[in-house]
Amino acid sequence: MQNFKIAVAQIPSVKGRIEENIQTHIEAVECASAHAVSMIVFPELSLTGYEPQLAGRLAIKVSDARLQPFRDMAIQHRICVVIGAPLKSDDRPEIGAIIFYSNGQTDSYAKMHLHPGEEHYFRPGNEIKLLDIQNQSVALAICADTNSPLHARACADKGASVYVAGALIGGDGYVADTEKLSSYAREHKMLVTMANHNQPTGNWKPIGKSAAWDHGGCLAVASESTKALVISQQIDGHWRSEVVALSSGARLIS
Repeated sequence: MQNFKIAVAQIPSVKGRIEENIQTHIEAVECASAHAVSMIVFPELSLTGYEPQLAGRLAIKVSDARLQPFRDMAIQHRICVVIGAPLKSDDRPEIGAIIFYSNGQTDSYAKMHLHPGEEHYFRPGNEIKLLDIQNQSVALAICADTNSPLHARACADKGASVYVAGALIGGDGYVADTEKLSSYAREHKMLVTMANHNQPTGNWKPIGKSAAWDHGGCLAVASESTKALVISQQIDGHWRSEVVALSSGARLIS
């Protein structure tokens, strides 16, 4: 069995253009597969862009036929794919992460801690989600989930060895938000890794700089605007990370 590798994808999203965004995701999954990645996670609402006012119209179900390429690629490449999308719900949609397992099964996670103002357009989830991927227990988080130390602690208490967040972080909040992520890695002895947008979406100007941390600090960080993967794996009991550019597949940082 190959070593567990997790990638977070730093990509742009085009407002409301699901089919176009699917192609960007596919390119990232192909690159991840070429690097023998076990699991890839995309930023918050990566499939539609961060468009709360359009979320009701753009919301999808896990069974949406347009998502079939992700089901096929997960099976073909034996990779778990986690994409960000608004999920249809009873009243308001949820800010979701749709999960495609390598055995063909699907699942989802809904953001539990909403950013102020999101409650007008979305409803919160109510259950943490841990995935068992190649003997690693991987906890999912979406953006403001990571602002709650209780969320990270609950995941750690459930046995999480990896805490991965699909996020949307701007320049003003990056230092404070990543200090929290680093503290979770240090306190709970988890790998913590975060996927951020690298181009404006909605009214936000994301700063990119997707990254990974272990208990000793930052392992690797992407640039502000590069389309890239941050790939992490455990070697001889220690986490190692690198940045891989999506345009060329070249390693930027080891």
